[in-house]
Amino acid sequence: MSQTHVGLSHSAGSRPVVVRGAGVAGLAAALELSRRGISVIVADTNPAPGHGASFYAGGMLAPWCEAETAGPEVLKLGLEAADWWEAAVPGLVSRKGTLVLCPPRDQAELRRFASRSTGHRTVNAAEIAELEPALAGRFMTGLFFENEAHLDPRLAMTALWKQLEARGVTFQLGEAAQGADLRASLVIDCTGPGAIGRMPGLRGVRGEMLYLETTEISLSRPVRLLHPRHPLYVVPRGGGRFMVGATMIESDDGGPVTARSVMELANTAYALHPAFGEARIVELGAGVRPAFDDNMPRVVAEPERLPHSADLAVAGMYRHGFLLAPALARQAADMAARRLMENKGDANP
Repeated sequence: MSQTHVGLSHSAGSRPVVVRGAGVAGLAAALELSRRGISVIVADTNPAPGHGASFYAGGMLAPWCEAETAGPEVLKLGLEAADWWEAAVPGLVSRKGTLVLCPPRDQAELRRFASRSTGHRTVNAAEIAELEPALAGRFMTGLFFENEAHLDPRLAMTALWKQLEARGVTFQLGEAAQGADLRASLVIDCTGPGAIGRMPGLRGVRGEMLYLETTEISLSRPVRLLHPRHPLYVVPRGGGRFMVGATMIESDDGGPVTARSVMELANTAYALHPAFGEARIVELGAGVRPAFDDNMPRVVAEPERLPHSADLAVAGMYRHGFLLAPALARQAADMAARRLMENKGDANP
């Protein structure tokens, strides 16, 4: 089944930039290109944007937390993510911070996390209860990253899609995506896991998640529970629903969630609050996230490293899709604009 959304017509003789892939990287790149006055076609074999890894993302805009394992570059690139998303999809960003906790027996994990991150303050049991009343009395100490934010990826992708259509971006989806490159002045590959095997050094990292539903507990912000073997995050989605995730498995298998992962995620969620033990599992999902050896996303421009017929690529988003897509989209759009200007100059000596 094909689906096509037509945007503004192009002026005579002009050719658009084609963005392959309608995940978070592709839509962010399309918006940045459009903001620069560049005509854009987004092409994807899926029937609607936001499928694949973006569909199963946590949506945490947490640069200080992520820097704990990823390093200072993620912090640097992710600092403006919340502002970018607020401007792109107004009203969908919640700026209530991130709460990091651990069971009493794992206090060493909390100290380690604190020593490897910045942007937090230590909170005691009373402060935890004030931030999240449902967790009162369950944790004696934690870390509060008050400047972090989160959003619902599915709502954000739908809103961004609609905004791009309103800006005149053309979508060629499903079968209509075939042949889109033939019209392009430049091709930017943002196919995510679709580039695995087509781009040197790119591998798959499987992530799994549960959606739990319960009226027995309410959370206002993402909560990360540290654990030596099974760290977990719980992100409130509204309406009594919570996204629970954390698994990172070195595999490009995007098949169903395994029984072991369900047990690990459910058991650790129960450790956060017993109410999750009685919650209904309303959805299971697994997605493959593309990653380079250093787990750092990047804009790739070297011809020998690009997928066939691409001029640029935004690749290796790993677990940082919504956090780093804005910064990488700006980089890719700036590079594309320079190339288009150079090509225009060559055509008009």
